[in-house]
Amino acid sequence: MSLVVFESLKQIHCAECRQGPLRHLVREAGVPRCLDCADLGHLVYLPRGDAALTRRSREASSLSAVVVRFHRRRRRYERLGLLVEDAALARAERDCLADSEARARRRERDRLRRAAEDTRFTAAFAAEIVRLFPGCPADRAVAIAQHASVRGSGRVGRTAAGRALDESAVSVAVRAAVRHTDTEYDALLMAGVPRFAARARLAARIDAILDGWRSLPS
Repeated sequence: MSLVVFESLKQIHCAECRQGPLRHLVREAGVPRCLDCADLGHLVYLPRGDAALTRRSREASSLSAVVVRFHRRRRRYERLGLLVEDAALARAERDCLADSEARARRRERDRLRRAAEDTRFTAAFAAEIVRLFPGCPADRAVAIAQHASVRGSGRVGRTAAGRALDESAVSVAVRAAVRHTDTEYDALLMAGVPRFAARARLAARIDAILDGWRSLPS
């Protein structure tokens, strides 16, 4: 279990020594304490971003703490970095420098592997679109597949159902593409029309396009 340190944007002072306002604090028995009063003042801050450096620093440090901040829009705490011992960070930096070339080569191999996987998956997704909607133009099928399957996008092609080429997931991707490309849906949203109202207004037109795509062109 990791110790947790909070980054605060509020004017908070330590309940013990009254120091403040505090950028980093811990909460003990429901009250804020500064890092010195919490016996963490000797640690140094390592921002997130370098996975190898973070992992090695944590492993080399006998005491560490995760730094988090509350994201209001997402309504959750998000990790910002790590507090570790200065000597542990220095050791981790030396280790990372020593094998930086090997890690760079490994990252490049991983990048090429992921790119090949993405190309194969996008082609399979496009083929499934054409199977379900044989009247869909081939270039549109490819464009829809590329958009839906972007790695890390959170779009339907990257859900478990999308990766399994589930028929309903593929259909959702096609319907969304038609909605945005072949109707004035985006303009309605910009005009202030609620999302569900705009979808309901355009549902019949979208259904007509999809019905036409479900048959081979004559």
